[in-house]
Amino acid sequence: MTPDETPPRPKPAPVSGITHVFAAAGYSISGLRRLWKETAFRHIILAAPVCMAVLALANARFIDYCLMLILLLALVAVEALNTAIECIVDHLAPDWQEYARDAKDLGSLATLCLLCANGIFIGAVLIRSFALT
Repeated sequence: MTPDETPPRPKPAPVSGITHVFAAAGYSISGLRRLWKETAFRHIILAAPVCMAVLALANARFIDYCLMLILLLALVAVEALNTAIECIVDHLAPDWQEYARDAKDLGSLATLCLLCANGIFIGAVLIRSFALT
């Protein structure tokens, strides 16, 4: 270890019972704070009310709002996993490596697939709404 490196921190002790619930909530909040640093996540957060407004303009049903929310939450989850992949890959391969590029590209593809699913859903609701009027 060089003088400018910080020593590794010890692994936290495992917790169980109700303490585990609070610890898990803390981990999730930490993940959300980390994800907030990602531009793509902030775009998702900005797009969410726009998507809901589009549904409102289309006189969407309650189930449409529920499905849109599920799709948006799934998009956040996939973006979080994509960010996790990028963090691990950047740590394991600080220089350019083909496997690193592949891992990042596949994570990006997963996000794109869910973005398309969101768009298809909004499109279907708009078609249903305006084709029936």
